[in-house]
Amino acid sequence: MEKGNIADNVARIRERIAAAAARIGRKPEEVLLVAVCKGIEPERIKQAIAAGITDLGENYLQEALGKRREIGGEVKWHFIGHLQRNKVKAVLEAFSLLQSVDSLRLAEEISRRAQARSEKAEILLQVNTSGEASKFGAKPEEAPALAEAISSLPGLCLLGLMTIGRLEPEPEAARGEFRLLANLFKSIAGLGLPKVKMRWLSMGMTHDFEVAIEEGANLVRVGRGIFGPRAE
Repeated sequence: MEKGNIADNVARIRERIAAAAARIGRKPEEVLLVAVCKGIEPERIKQAIAAGITDLGENYLQEALGKRREIGGEVKWHFIGHLQRNKVKAVLEAFSLLQSVDSLRLAEEISRRAQARSEKAEILLQVNTSGEASKFGAKPEEAPALAEAISSLPGLCLLGLMTIGRLEPEPEAARGEFRLLANLFKSIAGLGLPKVKMRWLSMGMTHDFEVAIEEGANLVRVGRGIFGPRAE
């Protein structure tokens, strides 16, 4: 997709979200669109906000901090990249939702830092549904036990699950992985764990978000579809 007009791109993505939601009898407003702005300059991000974007996703802490200073807190910031434990303190100061919590050790560090701030950190559990070695995330079979362990940690609120579908030309390739995460979401929600509120099922990006919505996603992360290809 070419860069084009960002407002037009946002409108087209919302139309596609609405169509995908309609196919399974859902309302488009049930699906949160998070604009992924990795590598995107602040001026173009502001155009997306002017077009109605309320949530931004960032992969890298330092890049996000510079943008946040310029853009401010009028939007909700999601951390969606791999999170190292030594970056937790700074990430908690800048982001509202941490989507990429993939281990108990990381959750324990977030818990410790959140308690020091007298706050409750909102997190998603990242699951590697494709089994690809290049991807981070808990193994699907370990996710329920990990969610249960996280539920016992003070200063945390587990709000759902996140995954990254396999990057193949055909969006259908990821359908089974999205279905797996949706089933895990239902299973964990049914456990009745304390401090676990299964609100967000985060899956689907520019090339496969429609398939993700059809499988139950209510949070999609779209970068290229809004901003066009990043400059290399």
